[in-house]
Amino acid sequence: MNLAGLYTILLLVVSNVFMTFAWYGHLKMKEYLWFAALPLFGVIFISWGIAFFEYCFQVPANRLGFQGNGGPFSLMQLKIIQEVITLTVFVLFSTLAFKTETFKWNHVLAFVFLIAAVYLVFKK
Repeated sequence: MNLAGLYTILLLVVSNVFMTFAWYGHLKMKEYLWFAALPLFGVIFISWGIAFFEYCFQVPANRLGFQGNGGPFSLMQLKIIQEVITLTVFVLFSTLAFKTETFKWNHVLAFVFLIAAVYLVFKK
């Protein structure tokens, strides 16, 4: 993999950290009184603000990584990479931030299938 591929993956990881906080962080933030008192519109507005940074990393990652722009990945490969990163970041977030969430055998099996998907999408 060349540097464009590495930069693409790093940008996707950062993007997905922002995405996870935008989509699920408000579920944890409700523990703070000031946040819990916000109306739904306020929560949506804060999530949109966080999601802005997701896009600031996601769009360059896709442009840099896409073969049509000189990158190393096909569109399908970019999507599969993104999904694996999304689920990895989500599992880390959910198990660290929400102590009630656990990583079970069926989650491990699902990850095995995702790794198989990565293998298959990169197979010539």
